[in-house]
Amino acid sequence: MAGGITETGEPYSQFVGLVYMFNLIVGTGALTMPRAFATAGWVVSLSLISFLGFMSYMTTTFVIEAMAAANAQLRWKRREQEEVDDHSDSTSECSDDDITVRGRAEPECRPILSVQRSGAHVDHFEIVERVEMGQMASMFFNKVGVNMFYICIIVYLYGDLAIYAAAVPISLMEVACGNHSCSAGGVKYNDTDPCWGAVSRNDAYRVFLSVFTLLLGPFTFFNAQKTKYLQILTSLMRWIAFTMMIILALIRISKGRGDGHPPAASLSGVPNLFGVCVYSFMCQHSLPSLVTPISDKRRVGTLVAVDYVLILCFYALLSFTAIFCFDNRLLHDMYTLNFTDNCDVLDVPALRYFLGLFPVFTISTNFPIIAVTLRNNWKTLFHRDGGTYPWVVDRVVFPLITLVPPVLVAFGTHNLESLVGVTGAYAGTGIQYIIPALLVHLSRRPVPEAAATGRRDAVNKHRSPFRHAFWVWFVVAWAAFCLVFVTANIILTDTKT
Repeated sequence: MAGGITETGEPYSQFVGLVYMFNLIVGTGALTMPRAFATAGWVVSLSLISFLGFMSYMTTTFVIEAMAAANAQLRWKRREQEEVDDHSDSTSECSDDDITVRGRAEPECRPILSVQRSGAHVDHFEIVERVEMGQMASMFFNKVGVNMFYICIIVYLYGDLAIYAAAVPISLMEVACGNHSCSAGGVKYNDTDPCWGAVSRNDAYRVFLSVFTLLLGPFTFFNAQKTKYLQILTSLMRWIAFTMMIILALIRISKGRGDGHPPAASLSGVPNLFGVCVYSFMCQHSLPSLVTPISDKRRVGTLVAVDYVLILCFYALLSFTAIFCFDNRLLHDMYTLNFTDNCDVLDVPALRYFLGLFPVFTISTNFPIIAVTLRNNWKTLFHRDGGTYPWVVDRVVFPLITLVPPVLVAFGTHNLESLVGVTGAYAGTGIQYIIPALLVHLSRRPVPEAAATGRRDAVNKHRSPFRHAFWVWFVVAWAAFCLVFVTANIILTDTKT
C-alpha cells in the first residue's frame, strides 16, 4: 500500500537530509523570535526555547521509530501473504501419490525460491518505504483516532500553506513599496496607500501572490526532492543572512552602541514566546518525506540531534544579539526589517535589500515540501486496499485540492497574526506532541508473529532513546497543559479588550 500511494523519490545523502531538515524548521519563526525574546525576558526565553527544543527533538525521534515500525508491519504482512501463496502453490503442484506414499510432500514440493527467501536475513525495521503520518495513523489508530488525526493534520498544513502564501507577497510588497532609504523606521502604511502610481499596496500584494503561485505551485504536482538544488542554494543563503545579522549586531554592541536592555523575566510575554517557539521547531509532519530518501540511515538519530543543536544555537545567538543591539521597543515582528530601515546598522543598499528579501527565500523553499506532504496525506486518506487512482485524479485533482484553498485564503486576507494563532496554537500542538506520542506508544505493541520467532530482526533499530513509557505520557500531559494555557490566555486577552 505504501509503495503504491506515494513515491519515495530519488535517494540522497545524509548531508542533503540535514539541509532539508534545517530548511524546513528554520522558517518565519526564526525571524519573529527576537521580538518574542525581548518581551519575555532573556532568562525565561533561553529556558523555554531550550525546553521546547528538547521536546520537539523527543517527538521527532518518536516519529522516526513509528516509521520504522510501520515499515516492519508492512513487511511482516507481505511475508505472511507470500507464505500463504507459496503453500497454496506447493499443495497444487503435489500429486495425491506424493502425499500418501512419501508422507513428506510439503518440504519436497515447496518451491526452492520460497525456502531461500524464508531463510534470508532481512532487517524488517529498515525505513525503505515512505509511510506518511496519515498511513501510520491508519495502521496504529482506531477509526476515531484516524479521523481526528486527519482533521488536525489538514487544518495545520492548510494553515501553514496559507501563511506561506501570504507572507512571501507581503515581504515582496514591503520591499517594492516600502521606503528603504533609511527614513521609514516609524512610518505605518495602509493597504490603500499607493505603491506604483495608481496601483495600491493591496493590488501589489495580489500581483506578487499571483507570481508566487505560478512559480511555486507547479512543485505541488511533483516530489519534494525535485527542489534538491534549490534547497541547497537557499540553505547557503540562510547561513549568509543569519551570519550577517549576527555579525552586524555584534559589531554594534562591541562599539558600545547597543540600545537593548531586555528584562531577565517578564511573564506577560511568555504566551507569545511559547507560540513562536512551538511554531519554530515544527517538522514532524514532513519527516517521512525527508527521512525515507536518505540513502544511509544508520546514523539518522545523530543527524536529527545535530540539526536540533545547530538550530537551537542559531535561534539563541540571533535572538540574544538582537535584544542587546536594538531598542526592544523598536524591534519589528520580522527581524530583518530592523536592518532594512536603519542605515546606522547597515549602510549598503544591496545588502539591505538582500536581508529584506531573505524571508522570501526562506519561505519559498518550505512551500513545496509542505504542499507535497499535504498532497500525499490526501492520497492516503482516500486510498482503498487494492485500488489505484486514475492518472487525472493522481496527478491533477490531488495537487489542485492541495494548492487552491490556501491560495484563495491568501487572496482573501493577509492577516498573518490570526492565521498563525489558529494554526500553531491548536493544530500545531497536536502535530508536534500528541500525534507522535500516541503513534510511538501504539507502534510499540508487540507483533505476535515477530515476537514468536525470537529473531534479531524483531528489534527496532530506529527506536527512540526515550524508550520508557514515562516519556510518552509526559509529552501528552505537556500537550494538554499547553492547550489549556493557550486557551486561557486567549480568553483572558479577549476579556481585557
